[in-house]
Amino acid sequence: MENNQGFEEVKKRFSAADVDEKIEIYTSVRGLTVDQYKELLRMFPIKYLDRLEKAMG
Repeated sequence: MENNQGFEEVKKRFSAADVDEKIEIYTSVRGLTVDQYKELLRMFPIKYLDRLEKAMG
């Protein structure tokens, strides 16, 4: 991600997405920093964390 504005758009989409869409966004977006990935992960529903882990392989 070249700038924070791009991340803010990803974060907005991620926040509004259902669980399957969140998984798709989290596993397909490129160029985020570790802190940005962590920020998205904080918005992910914990009870579905196993599905995210499987998707990440």
